[in-house]
Amino acid sequence: MPAAPAKFNFDLDLGRPRERNSVVTESAMATLLADARTAGQAEGFAEGERSATANAARQLAGAANDLADRVAALAASLEDSKKATLAEAVGLAAGIARKLAGALVEREPAAEIEMLIAECLASLDGVPHLVIRCHPNLAEAVREIATSRMATSGFTGRLVVMGDPDQALGDGRIEWVDGGIVRDMAAISAEIDNRIAAYLAARGANRPEEIEQ
Repeated sequence: MPAAPAKFNFDLDLGRPRERNSVVTESAMATLLADARTAGQAEGFAEGERSATANAARQLAGAANDLADRVAALAASLEDSKKATLAEAVGLAAGIARKLAGALVEREPAAEIEMLIAECLASLDGVPHLVIRCHPNLAEAVREIATSRMATSGFTGRLVVMGDPDQALGDGRIEWVDGGIVRDMAAISAEIDNRIAAYLAARGANRPEEIEQ
């Protein structure tokens, strides 16, 4: 009796007839799909996390740069404010000093000239003559002051007092043979202004308007 033909099974590897091929069941396939899905989700989550971290890092860096710029601007503003305050204070002091000096000259216009005369007579000895130039309105008062000072100092030279319209009220010039001394409020004020301006420039502050006047 002839043998029954062999039934064809789909689990056979036609290229290797003697070896049984592994059968992938639905359960195994579901497990593989679940594992692949889980791995994909994990990778996607990790990639998302990396992206979020990178984005957060970029935002943090941007915020830090912005903060640094703001701090630098604030520091510069504070420094400018400090310089402006210094310039304003110096300008105010200079303005007050000018007003006080002007008020003192108006009240006692011959006071500074009297100080010059006293200083000269204390150091002059044997000078043949002394010439004093002052504002014409002060000539008589200066002559009396000089005569009185000469009497107590022992100066025996000749005294000449001249009203000079080129001399401002309160200014004066005293001359003798080989020297002289000058009281020039405009020159003194200019020198003070130059020194104040140099002081402010060394500290990066602008020259105040009160000094420029």
